[in-house]
Amino acid sequence: MSDLNDPRVLFAAERTLLAWSRTAAGLMAFGFLIDRASLVVQGAAAARAGALWIGVAFILVGVIVSALSALHYRRAIASLRPAEIPHGYWVNLSVLMSAVVGLLGLALAAYLLAN
Repeated sequence: MSDLNDPRVLFAAERTLLAWSRTAAGLMAFGFLIDRASLVVQGAAAARAGALWIGVAFILVGVIVSALSALHYRRAIASLRPAEIPHGYWVNLSVLMSAVVGLLGLALAAYLLAN
C-alpha cells in the first residue's frame, strides 16, 4: 500500500499502462505487417504460411501484453488510498481501452486466419 497520498502515483501507474498499450499495439501492427509483406514477396506457399503463423503469433503476444498490463495496473490501483485518486477520476478508462485494443487484436488474428 502506498503512503504518499499524492495523485501523481496514480498518474505514474496510468502512464506505465499506456506505455504497455503502445507496446501491445506495436506488436500487433508488426504481426500484421509480417503477414501482409509475405503477400508482396514472391515465394513458396509454405513460406507464406509460415509468415502467417509468425504474424498471428506477434498479434497474440500483443493481446497477452495488453491483458497482463491491464491486470497489473488494476493491482497497482487497488493498493492506492482514496487521497491518491482525484475525486471523480475514472481510473478504469485506461483498462477499458486496453481491453478494446486486446479485443481488436483478437479480431485481427481471426481475420488473418480466415483469409
